[in-house]
Amino acid sequence: MKRSIIAMILVGGRGTRLKEITKDTAKPAVSFGAKYRLIDFTLSNLTYSNIDIVGLITQYEPYELMNYIGNGGSWDLDTIDGGISFLTPFSKAGEVQWQKGTAHAIKQYFSFIRQYQADHVLILSGDHIYKMDYQKLIDHHIAHQSSLTIATVKIDLKEADRFGILTFDENTMITNFEEKPKVPKSNNASMGIYVFKTDVLEALLTVSESEEIIDFGKNIIPKAIASKIPVYAYPFEGYWRDVGTYESLHQANMDMLDDPDFLMLNVSKGIQIYSKSMNLPPHIVLEDGIIKKSVIADGSIIDGTVIHSTVGYQSVVMKNARIENCVLLPNVFISENVILKNVIVNKNMIIPANYCCTPDQVTVLDVTNLMEVGVIDE
Repeated sequence: MKRSIIAMILVGGRGTRLKEITKDTAKPAVSFGAKYRLIDFTLSNLTYSNIDIVGLITQYEPYELMNYIGNGGSWDLDTIDGGISFLTPFSKAGEVQWQKGTAHAIKQYFSFIRQYQADHVLILSGDHIYKMDYQKLIDHHIAHQSSLTIATVKIDLKEADRFGILTFDENTMITNFEEKPKVPKSNNASMGIYVFKTDVLEALLTVSESEEIIDFGKNIIPKAIASKIPVYAYPFEGYWRDVGTYESLHQANMDMLDDPDFLMLNVSKGIQIYSKSMNLPPHIVLEDGIIKKSVIADGSIIDGTVIHSTVGYQSVVMKNARIENCVLLPNVFISENVILKNVIVNKNMIIPANYCCTPDQVTVLDVTNLMEVGVIDE
């Protein structure tokens, strides 16, 4: 069945900068804001944008993510003639086809794109926090007769070496692009969101044996600009964060707590962010429990003090414990008399009684470093 546009979501990377948090979890499956997963934002944006043909390219630790998404019903993406298709590594002519990078991953599954004879391909990451109506991006792409349109956002210049940085003219035509520059020429960063004309994408992915096509930022975008094809920017002005580091994941959670209108998550209009229901009982606050400016997920029990923190599913904070400016991932047990500040507690952790960790910089507590970064105060 021919479609005007299909979406491809890249979720295969390990997310190495999150280290312990993604050691056995695909980055898009990481918890955010107590009740969400990172992938919820991309899938919900697709639902709002009426795009229901989705190829989800997995590679690293895919089971938890695939089990969470299922048939896509929680995001209304379980359509009969489309929906979500998991595109996993496969064996071909005696070897497993591993993905070497973002562009290489799309090239491996181009047969999926051809299957729907789509005019345009929307390429997304599955691990960013934002709301976007992709139809507005696509309309901008078509109105400018663009071959490739890149969604952009303004960033702090000190973070430029994490992103592709570009410049564009008053008509939004891109004039320069540099991948992770040390000395950036602007503060306009690629969001890792692209719309391609399908035939142009296929041509850019078709290379000689001596030419290597691995990533969009390193290879495809510079090649497109050098080829003089129309490449445009789509400036995005809403909240967007790539939670690729401890600090950015922690800060995004704190942003949510500080802004009661954060992404309008509590308003049932506009783009709604859906997540898969865990079918757990409500959280419980016991007699000594104190909660201030925090979000507590279902199935949790609070008998200590929680201030300006997010507490994931099925977590316990025992009596006389104090949690402040923290992110507790799911299934965490905080014992009595624990003091934590400015930390992310990895999922399934047990923090022993009388433990104290209050670093100045954001730190992740994991079984590998628990006694290195904190102490037990007897």
